[in-house]
Amino acid sequence: MTYTLYIGDRMFSSWSLRGWLMLEKFSLPHQVQLVGLYSGTMAQDLAPLAPARLVPTLRLPDGTVVGETMAMAETLAERHPEAGMWPQDPAARATARWLSAEMAAGFGALRSECPMQLRHVWQGFAPSAPVLKDLDRIETLFAHARKISGHSTGPLFGDYCLADVFYTPVAARIIGFNLPVSESTRSYCMTLLDDPAVRAWRALALQVQYDPDPYPQDLAQLPWPSDAI
Repeated sequence: MTYTLYIGDRMFSSWSLRGWLMLEKFSLPHQVQLVGLYSGTMAQDLAPLAPARLVPTLRLPDGTVVGETMAMAETLAERHPEAGMWPQDPAARATARWLSAEMAAGFGALRSECPMQLRHVWQGFAPSAPVLKDLDRIETLFAHARKISGHSTGPLFGDYCLADVFYTPVAARIIGFNLPVSESTRSYCMTLLDDPAVRAWRALALQVQYDPDPYPQDLAQLPWPSDAI
């Protein structure tokens, strides 16, 4: 029983990373297919999966196609209750779903102005007022999650769950643009990015060269944290 995940890119596609972590972190058998996100062939590559039109897209072992990461998350959690993809405690589980859904639907300024990239840390980026508002909301949500779970460090709800999957690309944005957040949030972001699965994904991402760069920034650079050790 193998899932097929269609992704667009490893360096910049935050949604692709989310889809992959759902499978990789919970040891669900899968294979990955790349589509032409930047080569202009994505519509053609995804045509056999219609009406799916975005990455990631998941094909179940029976051939069923699932788009949208929240739908993928709930489908996989339903199919694999033994994997513990959501917290066992009902209050924590409800809160984890809330945080994941708000991430999927929100933080538009952060996502627009700070595209995910895993190469280096931009220096001198000046976040706009809407980005700062998104960061403040993220701090509020994380504090609420930790109040519900009782865990002040590590994954939000103690054991790694789908909420951590959804916020891993958020962590990459915060670290990659050196955004102003609390020490607790920065520590959580580094916990997510230091995960062996994320490191493996990044290693593959670094093998691809881009000309032109899809998201150039006229800013100085510092090494990615794990590269500076």
